[in-house]
Amino acid sequence: MPLFIQNRRIDRISSTEELFDKYPHLKENARTFRSKPLVDVDPKCLLYVQQREFAATTPADNCVSVIGSDDATTCHLVVVRHTGSGAVCLAHCDGSSTWSEVPLLIKAVTSLSNVSEEGRLELHLVGGFNDESKTSHKLSLNILEFQKHKEDIHLETCCITEMNDIIVGGNNRPIVYGIGVNVKTGDVFPASFPYKGPAEELRSARTFTGGQMADIYDSSQGHVRIGPCKWSPNLDIAFWLSQDDDTILKYLSTSPMAEPPYFVQHMKSTIRFILEHPNSDSLFSAGQGLI
Repeated sequence: MPLFIQNRRIDRISSTEELFDKYPHLKENARTFRSKPLVDVDPKCLLYVQQREFAATTPADNCVSVIGSDDATTCHLVVVRHTGSGAVCLAHCDGSSTWSEVPLLIKAVTSLSNVSEEGRLELHLVGGFNDESKTSHKLSLNILEFQKHKEDIHLETCCITEMNDIIVGGNNRPIVYGIGVNVKTGDVFPASFPYKGPAEELRSARTFTGGQMADIYDSSQGHVRIGPCKWSPNLDIAFWLSQDDDTILKYLSTSPMAEPPYFVQHMKSTIRFILEHPNSDSLFSAGQGLI
C-alpha cells in the first residue's frame, strides 16, 4: 500500500526526523492536534479499545458514537478511515507484531466499504515520545511501512514520537496519551476515558499473557466479543504483588517514567485476575468468546 502525503507518494523513510524535515506541514498539523482540548469521553456509546486490540464500524452504527483508546506511552494509536463510506478502525499497537497487524486494520475498513465507492483511505497516527530506548521511534517506522500493501493510503495526522514529546520534571513523556474518533464525522481528537470496559481485567489479562492483536467488535450486531483466551496456570507471577512500585515500573513497563499514575495498580489487578482464574478455559463456556 503506497503511502501518500499531500497526494504525493512517499519513499521509504529512515527516521521520523527525516519525515518531519521533508514534510514540515506534518509538524504544524501535529502541533495543532496536540493543542486541541482533551475530551473526557462519556461511556455512553463509547467503544473502548485496549492494548493489542482493534475495532471497526461505520456511521450507520446506532450503538457506537466514539471509538477510543488511551494509556499509550511508547504504543501508537492508529486510525484508518475511508472517506467515502465513513468506515473507520482504531487500533492500539505496541509493536508486538506490527507487520501482521497493519493489514488487519486495512481489511477491517475495506470490508465495511463498497469497493466502487468514491473516497480514499486516510491514516491518523498518534503516540510515542522521545523515550531512551527508542522504542517509540522503532514502532513509528514499522507502522509507516505501508508501502508493502496494495491499497493507497493518505497520511493526514502524524503526532508521533518527537512531535508528541514534552519534558516534565527532567523526564520525557507523551503530550497526548489517548484519542477518540467520532464515528459519524471522522473527527480525531485527544481524549481520556474513565471507563475502559467491558471486561477490562479479562482483556488486560489476555494481553499480559501474550495474546495477539484481536478484533473485538462485530458492528453488524453491536457486540463486543472477547476471546476465547488461552493462558496456562502460572503461580510465579504472584511475585509481583509483593514488589514496590519502582520495581514493577522498571520491569513491566517500556517507559517507567512516563506511565499514568494508576499503572502499578492496574498491573496488580491484572495479575490478581490471572491468579484467580489460573485456567482461562473456566471463563469461556464451551470454548466460546464472551459477548
